[in-house]
Amino acid sequence: MLGTIKTLTEKGFGFIKQDEDAKDIFFHSSGLAGGITYNELQVGDRVEYEAVDSEKGPRAIEVTLVS
Repeated sequence: MLGTIKTLTEKGFGFIKQDEDAKDIFFHSSGLAGGITYNELQVGDRVEYEAVDSEKGPRAIEVTLVS
C-alpha cells in the first residue's frame, strides 16, 4: 500500500494518509523497515507499507520510503 506521512510525534509514532482509504493509519517507529530510522522521516514523505489489524485498530508495518 502507498501513502504520505501526515503526522510525526516526538514519541516515535505518527500517521500516514493512505492513498487507498480516506482514513489515516497509525505507525510506530518499530514498524519501520529498509534500514530507515524514525529521525529520517519528514511530513510529506511518500511511503510504502503493509496494513495489519492490532488491538487499537489498523496499523502500518514494514514502512519504507518510496524513491
